[in-house]
Amino acid sequence: MSRRNRAIKREILPDSKYNNLVVAKCINVIMWDGKKEVAENIVYGALERLKKVAKDGNELVTFLEAVDTLKPSIEVKGRRVGGATYQVPVEVRAARQQTLALRWLIDFARKRSERSMEERLFGELRDALNGQGNAFKKKIDTHKMADANKAFAHFRW
Repeated sequence: MSRRNRAIKREILPDSKYNNLVVAKCINVIMWDGKKEVAENIVYGALERLKKVAKDGNELVTFLEAVDTLKPSIEVKGRRVGGATYQVPVEVRAARQQTLALRWLIDFARKRSERSMEERLFGELRDALNGQGNAFKKKIDTHKMADANKAFAHFRW
């Protein structure tokens, strides 16, 4: 990838059921081999299960709340200075926060032991709402790593 010419971001259309971009991105992250309908069924099924857990019965708001709890505000990036590579804490842009949250959510949902992917995704969303689960732990670990390396913050570029 060229570092001079910034890549043009493609427009992502909102999903058909909720007309929401975050749900559409979640579907795209889950999708394998271009099987979008299968991914939609997984996400919509998990959201239907989330409706029963939601306080106000609005599964979309609950889903967005779960994704927001997984968004990291700071991360570390490797920065080579002299012969050493330092882990420098940097703030995370909003778009990357959302991308990381969805990626962690799906990755750890895939590693769960429930039978269907729908159940796994629902379980990970429920855990995120409760401040538990592996995706939430990943966020906490990322913040701890950044906090431990704040002595190298002056290497920021």
